[in-house]
Amino acid sequence: MAGNLIEFKDVSFRYSEQDPWVLKNVTFTIKEDEWVAIIGHNGSGKSTIAKLINGLLFPQEGEILIGGKKVTEDSIWDIRKDVGMVFQNPDNQFVGATVQDDVAFGMENRGITREVMVERIQSTLEAVGMSDYQFTEPHRLSGGQKQRVAIAGVLAISPRVLILDEATAMLDPNGRKEIMQTVSQLQSKQGLALITITHDLQEVVQANRVIVMNKGEVWKESVPREIFTEKEELRKIGLDVPFVTTLADALKDIGVSISKEPLNHEELLEELWTLHLRT
Repeated sequence: MAGNLIEFKDVSFRYSEQDPWVLKNVTFTIKEDEWVAIIGHNGSGKSTIAKLINGLLFPQEGEILIGGKKVTEDSIWDIRKDVGMVFQNPDNQFVGATVQDDVAFGMENRGITREVMVERIQSTLEAVGMSDYQFTEPHRLSGGQKQRVAIAGVLAISPRVLILDEATAMLDPNGRKEIMQTVSQLQSKQGLALITITHDLQEVVQANRVIVMNKGEVWKESVPREIFTEKEELRKIGLDVPFVTTLADALKDIGVSISKEPLNHEELLEELWTLHLRT
């Protein structure tokens, strides 16, 4: 059984003494190999949590532990070796003249030897399907390709935690699907803790667990299927539910007996097919 890698203990945060609290007494844990989706309306505190994990911000109250180590100004450089973040706009993360240079940047800052850097550049670009673009200038890439390179650059530092902060928001549906398939495979293969902060419900249903934020507090945390049974309550706090669950409710209203809450079209079709065979 994997142990806790990330621990938030009664964490509260605000940007200044005059501002309202962005987070209020937030407590949760994330295990070493777990995929957790953090969702909530705009301003609920999702991105603030990501910045606190990475040490871009520090809590005024409570404490945060990464791998048992408390996040402080003294420990932050050690913490950042374990935490990698990919943001919404990949252009904000590019610093190299070529894809290869960009992937190498984080490793250079950590003093990784050239031999190791060369191997990791090749292996991470291969992992995200970008080996053929090693010497390409980043501005020549599509949005999805840029995000793949940004992910490769983060993976190259061998983090224990990968945070995607709305990292697929600027991509089209196919681009989002491809990126999340890649990330899911990498997370499973490398045993990373994966945190996705997203509005994309298809990403949410793939996670092992969901933390729902509302007005700076943890509103609920559970597996996706249980979260999306709370349809009306989710809508009340400004969140939507997957279309397939709305469709399943409509079918129930006209007398179709669906035994479990479907999370995707495949599950709904399987339920309907099983029902058909019974009749």
